[in-house]
Amino acid sequence: MHKLLVLYPHPEDPAAFQAHYEGVHLPLAAKLPGMLDHRYSLNVHAEPESPYFAVFEADFPDAATMAAALASPEGEAVQADVPNYATGAVVLDYPVVSR
Repeated sequence: MHKLLVLYPHPEDPAAFQAHYEGVHLPLAAKLPGMLDHRYSLNVHAEPESPYFAVFEADFPDAATMAAALASPEGEAVQADVPNYATGAVVLDYPVVSR
């Protein structure tokens, strides 16, 4: 299995981030072809203080499926939407391989 991990630093306006993320971005992400499952967390808390506000994880069966999903029209729409709500740099970490 391959996992896409997206980390979001603290936004300038957390309420606006959450409204757009949950209302627009997550429905776009849910359409990624071949994705097995996904989950997210907002207001991430960690000790010491976390540099991140939100985290998104998506599971794919293999690297080829994940790459195809990210290159698909749906994947391009997801990537194009990021500047509409994320005011900081976005950290992508992939692939994470588990068996």
